[in-house]
Parts: sequence; structure tokens; C-alpha cells
Amino acid sequence: MAGRAFAMEVEAPATEREYRKGVAQDKGKGVPVYVMMPLDSVAMDNTVNQSKATSARLQKLKSAGVEGVMMDVWWGLVERDAPRAYNWGGYAELIEMAKRHGLKVQAVMSFHQCGGNVGDSVTIPLPKWAVEEIDKDQNLAYTDQWERKNYEYVSLGCDTLPVLQGRTPVQCYADFMHAFRDNFKHLLGDTIVEIQVGMGPAGELRYPSYPEQNGTWKFPGIGAFQCYDKNMLGSLKAAAEASGKPEWGSTGPTDAGQYNDWPEDTRFFRREGGWNSTYGEFFLSWYSQMLIDHGERILASAKSIFENKGVKISVKVAGIHWHYGTRSHAPELTAGYYNTRFRDGYLPIAKMLARHDAILNFTCIEMRDHEQQPENARCAPEKLVRQVALATQKAQVPLAGENALPRYDELAYEQILRASSLNIDGISDNRKMCAFTYLRMNPKLFEEDNWGRFVAFVKKMKEGKGAHK
Repeated sequence: MAGRAFAMEVEAPATEREYRKGVAQDKGKGVPVYVMMPLDSVAMDNTVNQSKATSARLQKLKSAGVEGVMMDVWWGLVERDAPRAYNWGGYAELIEMAKRHGLKVQAVMSFHQCGGNVGDSVTIPLPKWAVEEIDKDQNLAYTDQWERKNYEYVSLGCDTLPVLQGRTPVQCYADFMHAFRDNFKHLLGDTIVEIQVGMGPAGELRYPSYPEQNGTWKFPGIGAFQCYDKNMLGSLKAAAEASGKPEWGSTGPTDAGQYNDWPEDTRFFRREGGWNSTYGEFFLSWYSQMLIDHGERILASAKSIFENKGVKISVKVAGIHWHYGTRSHAPELTAGYYNTRFRDGYLPIAKMLARHDAILNFTCIEMRDHEQQPENARCAPEKLVRQVALATQKAQVPLAGENALPRYDELAYEQILRASSLNIDGISDNRKMCAFTYLRMNPKLFEEDNWGRFVAFVKKMKEGKGAHK
């Protein structure tokens, strides 16, 4: 133990300290690259999946100059069987393995179910006892206007209600983070350098407005509002009464179409639609503020739990780039981002993160506007990345990135280099992303041609050579 304590006192290298403070982006240095581990790195029996192969791959990542790995720490695995009965088995082994290879760890507190989203190749439900409670009281699940329930993540409508065997969902998340901190305290700040706090489906701060499960939603549909459980409707009713418009409080918009509609198919989202009316402003303000308040509650407890532990805290925001070129930005609105042609929906999120010294982690960094199909879906990932980058600059929040879909080609790497150097009009040129996480470690990445391109990409990122240089 003495040896371990001594090791912790040795000062971390400068780059590491700067990354923790989120200031590495000011130093004219490169951007550290992390690689996302497979979703099922820890198996259902709480052991490391394919332990030998995993170790060999981690060694290979290290030799390529990768800074570290990101891993999902699944609530549904660790606390599966009973409240507060945590099994860290496979994670202890996996994090020690990363440490042995000299890799840092970004640990994701994954309070969502795995399965039902883009790229989900494995199913890990929420803890059994939580699912049982949702089965008993369906108001704990996000609900759309057709009464369809979503089990990906507990509805934020019951954040502060003691509905999970006497604990509130926010307490459950805090207890889990506490237990993680206490179990891995000897590795915090040294091997574990970042805690990404899950706040919704896919670990993102959003509503489950575009669920792929059972073919409910398909790209590029506008999605649907998720505010029809009893607790959300109760809050809406109170907000409507407080605004002096009680008639607005009984339901969400009834003319917002279906999951796979396009904006112009609906009265609410079309060019001159209800989204831009006084009612639309009332509803969208309430819906988006509920999401920000949810993020703030969880972030406040994460900050107090990990304060002075040498780790950064980050929050993932979804890159919803389809129909970005329309006025209403419908898919962003249904996900809870009140972003339209006339209103910046990302600045309020960035400001909330700034209050808690968190990093904003943003996806779709690899995409180009003209690559996206179908063309008439008005996709604009580059413009969206620029908007989010400007919001983080205004709010003075560090920005980190990841690619939304697996890519192994030169064009994607060039785009990531360009985006990560934040070489974007209107952004001061000494600012860089504080980290980039590559999705994802799998056999395809290690195929000869793909691997060669990846190694060259990591080298350029580390040297700070954006595609423009």
C-alpha cells in the first residue's frame, strides 16, 4: 500500500495534468486519441471477454501512440441483481490491463440499456430490479403520444421521486458513481483520467426520440416527443398553469407527425409551423429545460463525488445533423435540443456544463455535409459541429469529439483532423479539441490497410497537424 501511495504522489506528466484541467487545447500541442472498447468488453458473467486477444490489441494500440481507451461501465452489469450489490469484477481486470499497457481510461457511467441504437451489437438491459419497477409502474419509462414505452433509460420525469426501491434514479446514479470512485480510488487521476456521465439513451444527454428498436424509427425521420408519462405531463400541466395558459398543459403537440415523417409532412415542424408560434415556444422551452435540469442534477452529484480526484468529467451530446438545413431542425427538437434557425440550442447546454467544469463530448466529427444521403434530408454535420464548437467557445467549455459511425478511410481521418484542430471560421486558432475518441476497437481496425491509415492518423493528431497544415 505504501508503494502505491508513493506512486500516486509522483507528479503526473504535464500533458496529463493539462488534459485533466481541460487546457491542453491552448498549448499548440496535438490532440490525444482514445479508442472506444467493444460494447461487450466485460461479459455477462463479469469477466473480461476474450482476455488474451483484448490484451494483445491494447498493446497494439499503445504501440500506435494511442493515449488510452474509453469503456462503458454498464449499470445493468455491475448492479444487475440487487440494489447496491455492485460487481466490478471484469472492470477491475480490464482497467488494470489498460494500466499495464500504459493506457489511460475514459470510464463511461452507462446508465442506459445497450441495444436499440446505431451500432449496438449486444443487449445489456437496465438492472433486473429496475426493470421490475418499470414493469410495475410504466410511468417510469419514457412514453410517446401513442403510449409506446421506451426501456432504454429511466424517464427524467421521475428523477427526484423514490421510485426505485426507495431511491430516486438520481440517487441510484450517485450511489453507483460513489461505489466506482471508492473501488477504483487508487487508479483515479493516474490511469482513469475521465468520467463520462451517462444522461440518456446511448449515454447521451437527450430523449430517446429516434429509437431504432423494432423499426420504430429509421434515418432520416424526425422522431417523436417523449413527454407522455404521467410525471412529465404533470410537469407540463404545472408549467402551462404558471404561464397563464392551462389549456397548453394537457398534451404535447398533436400535429408533430410520426417518427418517420419529414418536417414538411407535419403542421408543427413545417416552414411556418407551430414550432415558431407562442405555443411552440412555450412547449419547446419546457421540454428542453427539463433535459438541461436533468443533466444539471446528475452533473452536480458527479462533480461532488469526483472533486479533487484528478479526473475530468464529460457529458456526451448527440450529433443530430439531419434536417439541419431546415428552419425547424425537427429531429433536434424532438431529442430535446431547442435549436432552430432563430435560436441556439447548444449554448444553454454548454453553459450548464461550464457551471460544473465539464467537457462537452460531441459526435459526428468525421462527417462532411456533401457525403450525407439522402441529399434532400438537408444534413449538415459540418455546420452543426461548427455551431457546437462556437457554443463551447462562448461558454468556455472544453470540446472533445468522437466519430458517430465506424470509418477507416482517408477522407474521414482528414475530416477529423480538420475538425479537431477547430480550424473553423470564427474560432480562435489556438484552440483545439481536448481529446478525440475513435469508434471503435474491432477486428476490422487491425486489418493491414486500415491499421496503417489509423497509425498515420494518430501520429498526425498527436503532432497537432490538422488537415489544413
